[in-house]
Amino acid sequence: MFFALLLVTFVLAAVVSFCVIKVFDKPISAIFRRIIQDEISSAWHKYVKFAAYVVGISGGVRVHQLERYISAPAKDSQILELNDKRWILEVYRTIIETLQAIAWMYLVVFIFALIAYVIVRAFELRSSK
Repeated sequence: MFFALLLVTFVLAAVVSFCVIKVFDKPISAIFRRIIQDEISSAWHKYVKFAAYVVGISGGVRVHQLERYISAPAKDSQILELNDKRWILEVYRTIIETLQAIAWMYLVVFIFALIAYVIVRAFELRSSK
């Protein structure tokens, strides 16, 4: 039962990550093309997509939390039972934690992109004068 939960959370985190990355694919590509006016912008775009998958899956599949179902947290305590209610809770947590992890990563990317955009724009205005 534990391995099924681990597989389900992994697949679910990957699917949620894919959907979010698909939604933000064109905006991130446009941002990098604008800031980095070179062929390397596509490499940065691919890296951010890869990082979003890693962050999303690692944020959604919380292995340290799933360990509660295979070993007791303390010497005198019991292993948690993996019933239907806990399955639903774990699936919900996986979706929320995946979205939260990717949102934080994209927030950081967009903050640095905004700073870079301001710098690029300032140089463009200075060179046009």
